Amino acid sequence: MRAPVDTIFAPLFPTRLPWVNVPAGKVSTLQRGRPMLVEFWDFCRPNSLRTLPYLKGWHERYAPAGLRVVGVHCPGFEASSDEQAVRDAVARLQITYPVLIDSSFELWRDYENEGWPARYLFDGRARLFEYHYGEGAYDETERAIQELVGVEDEPLAPVRPEDAAGATLAAQTEDQPGPYSGPYEAGGVWAVLAGAGSVTVSGGGTGGREVAVTHPGAYPLIEHDRHTAGVLELEIGAGVSCLATCFTPGLA
Repeated sequence: MRAPVDTIFAPLFPTRLPWVNVPAGKVSTLQRGRPMLVEFWDFCRPNSLRTLPYLKGWHERYAPAGLRVVGVHCPGFEASSDEQAVRDAVARLQITYPVLIDSSFELWRDYENEGWPARYLFDGRARLFEYHYGEGAYDETERAIQELVGVEDEPLAPVRPEDAAGATLAAQTEDQPGPYSGPYEAGGVWAVLAGAGSVTVSGGGTGGREVAVTHPGAYPLIEHDRHTAGVLELEIGAGVSCLATCFTPGLA
């Protein structure tokens, strides 16, 4: 969505907060003279992980033309509030652009942000140009990036069918706190897990599958080609805690 006015400026990054992928003393240069895309995310949230391929793709594609991509990590769960866990996740997910670790939600409050993921695109004068909350609108954001950096090209291909511009999605089952077993309707099922061990999942066409848990994060359990009704059976093994069961959208 385009910014309604051109007088909304990017809040300054708090210099005392920890960063990943930024050399010491270089934080102050991130907001100078170049278009910048800021994404609020959490490695424990499926929606954040589903937007990640686009952020990485835009960084690779448009950094040479002047775009800066900056991730702002704000924890939605206790498991993602630890600084080292965030650093480990950035490495595991192969994120190479700068990431601010905002575990106290300081920059979140400055932006008056309301959820994950959320992205804000600023022009070379740090004025808000375009923004979007949640998944989707990837084509729209990429076209706005191209306008700012002076590039004309076809946008990245959709990672999933439901990401395509104009796709019609069906409303999925609401996320559930903790482990959930029972009926659902969604394009996919995820669990937010911590600890070490395994969980067993069945339903939606899967006949009992073990998922190894080696780190805190969001783990995909079931993936459908489109919106599907099913019955989930989720068994949490010893040494593992399930913080939430999440459902992602699918094509109607």
